[in-house]
Amino acid sequence: MSSRGYDPDSRRQALIKRVKSDIPDAVALALKEDLGGEIDADRDITARLLPADTQAHAQVITRENGVFCGKRWVEEVFIQLGSHATLNWHVEDGDAVKADQLLFEITGPARLLLTAERTALNFVQTLSGVATEVSRYVALLAGSQTQLLDTRKTLPGLRTALKYAVLCGGGQNHRLGLSDAYLIKENHIIASGSIQQAVERAQWLQPDVPVEVEVESLEELRQALEAGADIVMLDNFSLDDMRAAVALNQGRTLLEVSGNVTETTLPQIALTGVDYVSVGALTKHVRALDLSMRFRQQ
Repeated sequence: MSSRGYDPDSRRQALIKRVKSDIPDAVALALKEDLGGEIDADRDITARLLPADTQAHAQVITRENGVFCGKRWVEEVFIQLGSHATLNWHVEDGDAVKADQLLFEITGPARLLLTAERTALNFVQTLSGVATEVSRYVALLAGSQTQLLDTRKTLPGLRTALKYAVLCGGGQNHRLGLSDAYLIKENHIIASGSIQQAVERAQWLQPDVPVEVEVESLEELRQALEAGADIVMLDNFSLDDMRAAVALNQGRTLLEVSGNVTETTLPQIALTGVDYVSVGALTKHVRALDLSMRFRQQ
């Protein structure tokens, strides 16, 4: 079997490196969006109703069970707003949380806490929502060899953040973008002339990069195997055809299932013996975790 698949360790390392460099820009964009184009807390006209010297203590809780994600984004919000607040964390990224659990506390100028609230919570509730959903899917694969992968179907501007949330939920990353792995689809095949020609050219151009081919039939799978693809994506295959694909493959390459994957079908897909299942809904159909920030008496 080809060893050039989506190796969890190398993917994780690449993602962590990218996400660290992306966080400041993502937070800056979000703050500018909320503050009318400039990162200036004084532009929050409602917060300015409070005296500038008023101090506050706030607690952020979750109203529902889930998996926490987003610590570094919250910290960056306060850094960019002036670092005049103290954060006390009670959870780490990847921790399971229960309804009404205290996630973190913030102490500092009341104006600052109110200005930062929505941007900070937007990041946490979105990323925690993804991590929570991923954890549910991963649980359905327990006991199987099949790994859960995300896709490039992410919210614009939040690619690395959402893929990081997938890791926190226990999933794995597919390619981060168009430059780090080949994924030869129908239109690439048509333009290249055949699966064989597309794979050969990819291997010639970058022999050290994984080559994945998306197929829509068992015949196309045969062609991809003959061409030497490292991974073959079975697009919208029935369960019977998945089983036939595993038998045909005989361990020669890695098999990925994609298309119309649901919580109901996921355990059945895992039983076919495929290596990966990729689910676009993980980062596309995002439902935020319900969070709340409450001021407390100091």
